[in-house]
Formats: sequence, structure tokens, C-alpha cells
Amino acid sequence: MSPLVFPALTAFYSALLALLFVGLSAWVVAGRVGDNALHGDGGHEGLAKRIRAHGNFAEYVPFALLLVGFYEAGGGSTGLVRGLLIALLVARLLHPVGMFAPKNTPTQFVCRGGGIIVTFAVLAIAAVALLLR
Repeated sequence: MSPLVFPALTAFYSALLALLFVGLSAWVVAGRVGDNALHGDGGHEGLAKRIRAHGNFAEYVPFALLLVGFYEAGGGSTGLVRGLLIALLVARLLHPVGMFAPKNTPTQFVCRGGGIIVTFAVLAIAAVALLLR
């Protein structure tokens, strides 16, 4: 069994993703203030999209980081760890852009669809890599 190592790459990308999460949080708060909606979305479609982009991030990113971090700490491939973390960061940057793209446009498919597909791929690849360790 490999010795455990500090997951430095995962820690670094976790910090970047945390800053992105703070940005998404501020974006939701600004939308709530602008739309005078203290609870829920107040019936405002744009605010609902902001809330879902933020929620989607909160639902997927922590679990992905745990899986990648466990894999890295167990001595997994640095190249795979770096690739998964870069893919996750790019996917989570693209997803909110796609949430506001016009329906059925290339931007929506690439950013929103691509963002979530890449996020799912990161989860699946990290899980399989961890199981194979």
C-alpha cells in the first residue's frame, strides 16, 4: 500500500473552486437584492437560473474534490489528478454561462451541457481510478 501524501494539487484547485463558489454566491445575493427577492426566486427567471447554477456547483463540486483528493492522497497519478481538476474547474466556469445562453444554441449546449457532462466524467473517472487503486 502506498503511503498517504498531502493532496497538494487538490488543495490548490479546491481553493480556486472555493473562490468561484464565493463569486457565484455573491452573484445570487446581487440578484436577490436587485429583484427584491429575500426568499426563493420571487418569480424572476434570471434569479432562478443564478440560484440553480450556484446549487448545481454546491451539489457536485465537493464530492468530485473528495474523490480526486482521496485518489491523490493515495498516491494516484499526478497527471490524472491535474487533468481531472483542470477539467472540473473549466466545467464549473462554463456551466453558469450556459445557464444564460439562449435555448437550443451552441453556447447553451457547449457551456451548460458540456459543463455538466465534464463534471459527470470527472466524478466517474475519479471514482473508477480510486477503485482501481
